[in-house]
Amino acid sequence: MRIREARPDDAAAVVALRAIVHPYLVRGVESTRKMIAEPPHGGWAAFVAEVDGQVVGWTSAEPNTSTSMEGFGDVSTLHVHPDHRRRGIGTALLTAATDHLRPLGVRRVRTMATADSLPFASRHGFTPSREVRYSALDLTPPPALPEPPPGVRLRPIAELDPHLLYAADVASAVDEPGDVPVDAVTFESWRYDVWDNVGLDKFASTAAEVDGDVGAFSLVKRDGDRMWSDYTCSVPAYRGRGLARLAKTAALDRAAADGVRIAYTSNDESNAPMLAINARLGYRPVTTLWACLADLT
Repeated sequence: MRIREARPDDAAAVVALRAIVHPYLVRGVESTRKMIAEPPHGGWAAFVAEVDGQVVGWTSAEPNTSTSMEGFGDVSTLHVHPDHRRRGIGTALLTAATDHLRPLGVRRVRTMATADSLPFASRHGFTPSREVRYSALDLTPPPALPEPPPGVRLRPIAELDPHLLYAADVASAVDEPGDVPVDAVTFESWRYDVWDNVGLDKFASTAAEVDGDVGAFSLVKRDGDRMWSDYTCSVPAYRGRGLARLAKTAALDRAAADGVRIAYTSNDESNAPMLAINARLGYRPVTTLWACLADLT
């Protein structure tokens, strides 16, 4: 077994491994390749585990640059092929990730764990903090698209100034459920994560525009006939009008018209409004993950 930093040409193997372990996650080969080749910032790193030249494990690690909380970081999507578990690979990947984070000043770290991996997380000092529901929706056919109310215009985000979408994203994220506040997102980091993401479908992704303002939007990240509802939200000043559901329904409808057959998403279990929207649209739960926190010593 060998642990090393990920290379861009690992992308296809990484995506194939993720499809086995987390089939409800959607990130294509080109998007993964770009993330490895052109990381979001200097503190980001990814590691793979190799056995006999085959990629059998993956994780990434970074200081969290989206929050004002100092010393907080993430170990993301740590997973090992089912045929290679209980051989120390997960521990070796976690060690590589935390060894990377400590010199960067990270003192508290978050990761996500499946039900089966909670004992592993606990052995390594992690405590579950939040429950996250992952859901799927069959888009054959897509949900019926209602008529927008007067004064509301549904627009693909390709037609928008990205600064308008960024402002709406920042405003809506202030009270997003989570372990730390999302209150330090710069336009540059947002542009990398969202606007310039290779997998972002800017024609299916939809904004509900009210008098020239973005009142709500729903983002679609796509890989072939699968999509991920990356973020659906309403700006606080426009909540209570059904705009988030409208934008998401329109995004699903546009994606389905372009060949998407199944949509996935995730929501914090405390996010009752979004869970209600998804239930009305017909999403069904497929799994639950837990956000887990640990102190680095």
